[in-house]
Amino acid sequence: MAMRSANAVWEGDLKGGKGTMKMKSGAWEGPFTFASRFEEGKGTNPEELVAAAHAGCFSMAFSNELSKAGHIPTKVSTTAKVYLENATIGVIELESEGIVPGIDEKKFQEIAEGARKNCPISKLYAGAQIKLNAKLVK
Repeated sequence: MAMRSANAVWEGDLKGGKGTMKMKSGAWEGPFTFASRFEEGKGTNPEELVAAAHAGCFSMAFSNELSKAGHIPTKVSTTAKVYLENATIGVIELESEGIVPGIDEKKFQEIAEGARKNCPISKLYAGAQIKLNAKLVK
């Protein structure tokens, strides 16, 4: 079983405080504040990291499902948008483009929907509405 880890430290009160998040692997470390989370301040926030995780997970799952169906993609690119409202992530939008030689639109969309439902991050956030807009690039 794979185990991944990250650490976050927060100092101070909610609005005036500051924090840092760090991946155990050392691949990334960065600051976050109230302003970076709820306004347009510098730094990152947990929701942005969720978006990165979901985009990466979906792209890999979609590529895997396409390959298993005999359609090896040249490229899958995904953007995830995570919406935080009233302290809840209620909606996640995935926008994905795939360059997949030899596949028709119907099969492409069918496989995309399966990946949306079954990638591990989608399963984790099953309580949110996960919308998908998949585009086959020719």
